Amino acid sequence: MTPRARGRESTGGTQSVERALSLLSVFTEERPQLRISELVAATGLGQSTVSRLAGALVGLGFLAHDPRSNLYGIGPRVVSLAGIGLNESPVHQQSRQLVQELAATLGLGVNVAERHGDQLFYLCHFEGRLSPRPSTLVGRGGPLHATALGKALICELPPDAVAELIGTEYARYTPRTVTTPPELADALAEVRERGFATELEELAFGRTCLAAPIRDRTGRIVAALSVSGPLTAMNLPDRQDELAMTVIEHADRISSGLGYHAAPAAAGRL
Repeated sequence: MTPRARGRESTGGTQSVERALSLLSVFTEERPQLRISELVAATGLGQSTVSRLAGALVGLGFLAHDPRSNLYGIGPRVVSLAGIGLNESPVHQQSRQLVQELAATLGLGVNVAERHGDQLFYLCHFEGRLSPRPSTLVGRGGPLHATALGKALICELPPDAVAELIGTEYARYTPRTVTTPPELADALAEVRERGFATELEELAFGRTCLAAPIRDRTGRIVAALSVSGPLTAMNLPDRQDELAMTVIEHADRISSGLGYHAAPAAAGRL
């Protein structure tokens, strides 16, 4: 094969990979099952191309196809790869059992998340008896400015880095959502002062959350741990200090597992 032929083959192969991944990226929680016509509309690719790619992805296990409804959805191979990725994460390895036990003890939702770009990304999620959910949060994203986890993840970034990361105009989810840089700066300063972040109906009505940073061996914040649930179950007016101590303690245990050893002066204050 000539160098020019190899170049054409390489370009074509890359394009096919990009098209296949664009097809997979169309599927969301809101749209978990789609028809070929919907995939065509979402990707802008031709129907014959989408049909061919969808068939290949079904054959490889990346998509599943229901012949009765003619709907396509995410296949088992994607779930398998996601599990491999999670199990290789040092934060997930250090936190999974601890988070599961804490959720059972408190009866609340307990989560661990990292920051991927301008979004948080859930690595662990277990719900307690007082905070049931119909689906897992693992793999979902979320806004940094409107969540306790997000504020814990970015609390030590300088203001210019925060602005570069998430801009200066923030989406409003409820009347309580922080929507301006000065408000967010105050909230982040409070996190640094207390050692934990709170979220009171900032993302969703009727729910609240409390989170603390997780650090790697260098002291850098690499993840955050939270407890969350309905207002009545969390009962922050009476339990905030108790829950904060618990969250900070467990976040510190994960940090220690990652090799971090805090100096006494760095401990959070309640």
